[in-house]
Amino acid sequence: MLQNIPLEQAQSILNAHCKIIGKETIRLNDALGRVLAEEIVAKEDIPPFARSPFDGYAFRASDTQNASRANPVTLTIIEEVPAGYAPTKQVTPGTAVKILTGAPIPEGADTVVKYEDTEFTETEVRLFSPSKSGENIVSAGEDVAQGTVLVEQGTVITAPVLGLLAALGAAEVAVYRRPRIAILSTGDELLEVSEPLLPGKIRNSNSYTLQGYLQSCGVEPVVIGIAKDKKEEVAAKIEEGLAQADMIISTGGASVGDYDVVKDALKLLGAEILYWQIDIKPGSATLAAHKDGKLIIGLSGNPASAMVILQLMVLPVIKKMAGRAVYANEKIQVILKDDFPKASPRRRFLRGMLVFENGLTYMQITGGQGNAVLSSMIGCNLLAEIPGGSGPVKAGERLTAYLVDC
Repeated sequence: MLQNIPLEQAQSILNAHCKIIGKETIRLNDALGRVLAEEIVAKEDIPPFARSPFDGYAFRASDTQNASRANPVTLTIIEEVPAGYAPTKQVTPGTAVKILTGAPIPEGADTVVKYEDTEFTETEVRLFSPSKSGENIVSAGEDVAQGTVLVEQGTVITAPVLGLLAALGAAEVAVYRRPRIAILSTGDELLEVSEPLLPGKIRNSNSYTLQGYLQSCGVEPVVIGIAKDKKEEVAAKIEEGLAQADMIISTGGASVGDYDVVKDALKLLGAEILYWQIDIKPGSATLAAHKDGKLIIGLSGNPASAMVILQLMVLPVIKKMAGRAVYANEKIQVILKDDFPKASPRRRFLRGMLVFENGLTYMQITGGQGNAVLSSMIGCNLLAEIPGGSGPVKAGERLTAYLVDC
């Protein structure tokens, strides 16, 4: 069993044991936020025909070659084509078609002019300037040409992707199944939210925080409750989670105390422990194991420690499991807005918020940085790294930070 390993090694181990889960076909109406399980190639042009971008007249540009205010050209209107209807007549020399926004360009026409740039009656239109061939025509395939790779496999389906799939007539779409992630809380001190607070007890907030983060990433949480600090009880709950979910996340019981029993429970189950403890702060009390082809990740019971590791390590591997092509946290450079007065003998991650000022990228610390300070995760969309062996950090210093917003 590896112990006290670097963050990157722990990430690599989790990714190596992560399996992308199965696929399913769903209705387009239900596809927002899901992950595409196939490449989408346009089987037709969008739009499928050349059309007018506004109300006006379609005609041959060559008919207006010598048009001017002093020498206007008069064309005979042979048809009116509203949006949603196809032209029935061909434009020939000396003729024009009255055309409305979105209507197909009639055969023979190669330009369109706005109503307000003409004078017209029910039967004739007068033009006062030359037009160019192709002017004011939205070409077929201007948005998406047939054969174009519209969306890559592993892309999260957003509102524009939904619209484009609808434009291609895709009533159903192949997506990856949503991962089911079991949440287990351990500790004799934990109470359910509905229970009255008793001396020495705390309410189980970690379960709700984890549910929120998982749901915001398109994951289906499976809450399997609280286990007391007995290895047999923890092992039974982990077995329950393995039967229901694709991965298990536990909080508490992963440190070095007499009542930190998750490691013993995993040994009782015959799970392979991949590593125990990582060399960062907060969140060093972390372990990972593997059983029945599924990952079991034990996080600290301290809320902030658990959520920092969730963001740095667990959510990226869940996104990979969900089939996302891009799953790692993006790195950026930030300028610290606040002093951080503590030394960092061990590599440390600060919770903060991205702020833009005068064209520069800053990070504002979002409250106390203690292991149990969950309130510092409110508004936190950055984790900034202080290298191990550093002293206090002053405002204005540059740090590498990870974007952690789902």
